[in-house]
Amino acid sequence: MSAIYDCSVDSQLLAGMRLARAAIGRGELVVIPTDTVYGVAADAFSPTAVARLLEAKGRERTSPPPVLIPGIPTLDALASDVPEPVRRLVAEFWPGGLTVILRAQPSLQWDLGETRGTVALRMPSNPIALELLSETGPLAVSSANRSGEPSATMAADAAGMLGDAVTVYLDGGPAGTAYEPIGERPGDTSSTIVDATALDAEGGVLRIVRAGVISRERIAAVVGDELLAPADEAAPADSVARADEAGTATAAASAPETDEADAAAS
Repeated sequence: MSAIYDCSVDSQLLAGMRLARAAIGRGELVVIPTDTVYGVAADAFSPTAVARLLEAKGRERTSPPPVLIPGIPTLDALASDVPEPVRRLVAEFWPGGLTVILRAQPSLQWDLGETRGTVALRMPSNPIALELLSETGPLAVSSANRSGEPSATMAADAAGMLGDAVTVYLDGGPAGTAYEPIGERPGDTSSTIVDATALDAEGGVLRIVRAGVISRERIAAVVGDELLAPADEAAPADSVARADEAGTATAAASAPETDEADAAAS
């Protein structure tokens, strides 16, 4: 059975991080803590690893995973354009529980699934996740659960659902404790997902495609109500289909799928 490494113990933290880096390098899966929920991570630039992640979760290519990144410079490297309102949002809420869907750089050599040229990005606020990201680069990360099951907020819960499909489990203690659980389900500490892809058109607005730990009111306070689509305005079907679970998400034209409790992983 795959080992769980208690990251509150220095020796286990060092061993777990070393083995996690090696596993990612081999195209294998690692479960990591994030500030929202636990995420299952794979090398974002390895199609085989991403396919393994989707298989472990019981998902199809129509539900591509989000990508966790270590900082704003990586945002500029992965997105073809970062509109000024998005820069204000990430300045306010990163690292933290906000996932942003943008147009991906067309030159990127990756295959996350049927993204239709978009990518959902988040910088998590968790020191273990950030340290691993700083060493591996961007990771495709979805919530560490089987699709349709509750998102894991403890490493042991993730191990119970994903088992030996994951090589290394990093246990950082309970996830999501820094947030009020105001997501779409009771106790939900998923990230809020904002689709910013319409901003490249005249009159385009931001659309919240999954309510999570960053409230609409806080987002409006940063960008203004006029830049937010009405809360009761239906999101595009392909956007809703993709609202992902782990506090992290990517877009199949707009947003990830909704069976998580945000994260990118995540």
